[in-house]
Amino acid sequence: MTTTYTPMIQQYLQVKSEYDDAFLFFRLGDFYEMFFNDAIEASNILEITLTSRDGGSTDKIPMCGVPFHSAEGYIETLVQKGHKVAICEQTEDPRAAKGIVRREVVKVVTPGTITEGKTIDANANHFIGAADQLDEGRYALAYVDLATGEGKAEIVSGDERTLIGEIEALGMKEIVVRERLHIALNEGMAKRDIVLSMEDGDAKKSTDGLVSTIPSDMTEACEILVSYLKRTQKSSLDHLRPFEYIQKSGKLSIDANSMRNLELVQSIRNGSKEGTLFWLLDETATAMGARKMRIWIHQPLADKPAIEDRLTIVSDLIENYFLRDELKSSLKEVYDLERLSGRISMGSASGRDLAQLRNSLRCVPYLKDALLQSGHKRLERFSEQLDPCVEALDLLEASIAENPPLSVKEGGIIKDGYNEKLDQYRDASRNGKEWLAGLERDERERTGIKSLKIGYNRIFGYYIEITKSNVHLADLTRYERKQTLANAERYITSELKEKEELILNAEAEGQDLEYTLFCTVRDELKTHIRRVQQLASVLSELDVLLSFATVSEKYRFVKPEFHDGRALEIKNGRHPVVEKMMDHSLYVPNSCTLAEDANMLLITGPNMSGKSTFMRQVALTVIMAQIGCYVPCEYAKLPVTDQIFTRIGAADDLASGQSTFMMEMMESRNAIANATDKSLLLFDEIGRGTSTYDGMSLAQAMMEFIHDEIGANTLFSTHYHELTKLDAELNRLVNVHVAAMEREGRVVFLHKVMAGAADKSYGIHVAQLAGLPDSIVVRAKTLLDAFENAEQTTITDTSNEQLSFFDLQEEQDTMTETDKSVLEDMKQADLMNLTPMQAMQLILDWQKQLKQ
Repeated sequence: MTTTYTPMIQQYLQVKSEYDDAFLFFRLGDFYEMFFNDAIEASNILEITLTSRDGGSTDKIPMCGVPFHSAEGYIETLVQKGHKVAICEQTEDPRAAKGIVRREVVKVVTPGTITEGKTIDANANHFIGAADQLDEGRYALAYVDLATGEGKAEIVSGDERTLIGEIEALGMKEIVVRERLHIALNEGMAKRDIVLSMEDGDAKKSTDGLVSTIPSDMTEACEILVSYLKRTQKSSLDHLRPFEYIQKSGKLSIDANSMRNLELVQSIRNGSKEGTLFWLLDETATAMGARKMRIWIHQPLADKPAIEDRLTIVSDLIENYFLRDELKSSLKEVYDLERLSGRISMGSASGRDLAQLRNSLRCVPYLKDALLQSGHKRLERFSEQLDPCVEALDLLEASIAENPPLSVKEGGIIKDGYNEKLDQYRDASRNGKEWLAGLERDERERTGIKSLKIGYNRIFGYYIEITKSNVHLADLTRYERKQTLANAERYITSELKEKEELILNAEAEGQDLEYTLFCTVRDELKTHIRRVQQLASVLSELDVLLSFATVSEKYRFVKPEFHDGRALEIKNGRHPVVEKMMDHSLYVPNSCTLAEDANMLLITGPNMSGKSTFMRQVALTVIMAQIGCYVPCEYAKLPVTDQIFTRIGAADDLASGQSTFMMEMMESRNAIANATDKSLLLFDEIGRGTSTYDGMSLAQAMMEFIHDEIGANTLFSTHYHELTKLDAELNRLVNVHVAAMEREGRVVFLHKVMAGAADKSYGIHVAQLAGLPDSIVVRAKTLLDAFENAEQTTITDTSNEQLSFFDLQEEQDTMTETDKSVLEDMKQADLMNLTPMQAMQLILDWQKQLKQ
């Protein structure tokens, strides 16, 4: 039996067939309705009631809906969970429709194109990207922030994992690809909750001049992205800026793993901003500045003149406190010009948005003048770059009210005097209301009824209301009854009826005209968008440099020096984030020296002594210097670093095992495959996820390869003390250790990096500090002595037979069978091929047996 649906459901199914990968919000009156599977799924996700309706078939059709005036929150919830939402609106007046009302999808909201909402961080870019494979091991990656119009493109060298890592590092929620790349990326994207969308067909060629500075082999990725945005947004995208080509030669490359390990913009522990380098440095006054700082941290400079130019501007700002304070005060009055430009371009800007643009442009002359009077050439250059956008400001000053309402259709947006016809309507409306107030006074005097009032409702219009107890006082020859209430009568007079038509027409026609004028102003502003965006770029850069100056002065940072070699010298360096989170007077600074002929440090010392912190602070110092900020130390002379690679555990308590070891090896392979002699490598305890001999062998082989084949500046921490002997074989390797001392049987960490190798590991002392039961600690010390004695005996025994741990001649008769069993297990244990966790488990098993 063929199912026959009503015309409205047939219309729904036709639209839905074109957007089968999205929830279809189908406008019916004051609601967006969903049907069939959309309704079933959406009701569960949004926790709204699932109902049903008659659609013309024999069975009821599942249905759910949300009010159109509160739909944004529901849409945002669906999108945040990785879904797309197609908004289908009524595109003709139902009163004029001949049959079913015409409906069309006016916008598709996706995880990468959502621009507003409670979960959207205005201080971070919200990129959507497109990827295209150029050849084996090379990908083009283009990405756009739809809210700001900012677009960039870059080459990613490596395999699919490298590409996904870069996408993840940029925080993208959606990637658009052709079908051939969809298969390769599908699984990896799904694991990271990144939506993978496809774009195919012939509509790709229209990029409106956005790719003029992009290499020709990268244009397809840009075309894919622009095509997808046009197809989903269905509105003007005039605010999209030409794609900026990110040349790797001019940037310090930091892969996704290193960004995560170094906690540059996101904390490993909870994913928040707190505890990150961005958290430390961000004292920006505008959202534009905060976004630019994130981008700078993700892509530091690798060009010496450009770095030194930024550092000089920071120096100038540090020297001029009063100028800095004046500039920051003015910037606090500047709204988010980039996002305002986006709303204007896409036709979603309100009157309040235009007022914010006007108020922001008012600040520019003060900023220009302050910079021009600074007496510093580079700050004067900033002044020259600030375009006051006079034409746009003049238009806004003339047209937009000082404090317009949020709604764009209820009046109050346009200034008096801007349009003569609108002024006439307003005059009629205002005079009419004054006339009504006068009429009310006159009627009260004429009738003597003090409670008489003139009111209004949308159904009956204006009326004179008299309570029933006073009706006998009214002149009913003048009054025409309009409505009877329980305790009052409502009347109208011929005079009031005439005035009512004039007032109501003036209000309605005035609001219609005002909305038309507002749209005209908004459209005219589109011609100034490029200039406003350029102004925003300059202001955001100034904002970031002001923040660098403020933070550098507050935390006693110093200006770094750069040279053309690869030697690195940091005197009494500090980890700036750790220092901020603790009492800075308690922080122990450490120096780091990598010489031209000795640029590999092998760092030993106990766990928890500060090896990882020392390594991270060196990397953060390099990054801070190359984004143009002062650095946390007494003195720094640095090379220009091209790449930073880290293999540092997400936390010092990561459990060892196959998955951890595999991640360790993959990150190490990525570093070794891509590093150059201008790179900085940080390896923290390579090999701890496997057996002792395996780990030691791998660590040594990596060190030898980096030393002989790459020559990069390298910090390599290890718990394998045997590796410290490599300084005799590798002439550029230097041993250092993080000092510790024993006091009354307990270890005290000095957190001081000193020359030479550590003499012991203090592993059991660390376990004691961690709160392990005393019985385990005591037993572990006994076993450690036994193992060390056994190992020494094994080495010196010419017969290669391991000697007994203890002399048991006198105790043989008193030992239980359990004692003997444990002792035998200890003799047979292959300790050198166990991980630390496996060894600890053995000790716990033996203790349990002995206690029983």
